[in-house]
Amino acid sequence: MRSTKIMLRPPEMDDFSAWVALRKASRPFLAPWEPEWQDDEFTRTAFRYRLHIYDKLSDDDRGQALFAFNAEQVLVGAITLSNIRRGVAQMATLGYWIGAEFSRQGLMTHALQLLIPYTQFDMKLHRLEAACLPHNAASISLLKRVGFEQEGYAKSYLKIAGQWEDHILFARLTTHNRESH
Repeated sequence: MRSTKIMLRPPEMDDFSAWVALRKASRPFLAPWEPEWQDDEFTRTAFRYRLHIYDKLSDDDRGQALFAFNAEQVLVGAITLSNIRRGVAQMATLGYWIGAEFSRQGLMTHALQLLIPYTQFDMKLHRLEAACLPHNAASISLLKRVGFEQEGYAKSYLKIAGQWEDHILFARLTTHNRESH
């Protein structure tokens, strides 16, 4: 998937160095919003295993990982679709991160605007769900900007930075399915 500002594609082993550099440089920026990082987080073996898991989830239609690159083909962040549920649900959980130096430039907005039609028309999903910490104003704003609506509040929902944290729950229904209600 590509626009003039962003390209999304599955991660490859050749992305290892760029991924490590961006994640390391962004650690203080990302750590408050993510699960604790593993001790071997930045090893080539751990990255290879991560890619193996992404491939298996994609092959089983249970998840998909995409790296986001800017117009200069520099890695800026990533998006994951996880917990894909088919049958009567047709939904997935959305996750994302962006490197510190690329934040607040609209790149993740563009990435999600590129992804959403793909999830609707290619993946045939009816619903995307996302959750974020109540004090993560940037993430709340991003989700609302791309059409997500707040649906609820979950206490002790995910373990973030070593602590069980409450989350605001958001969802976005496909335009087609909103109109058919």
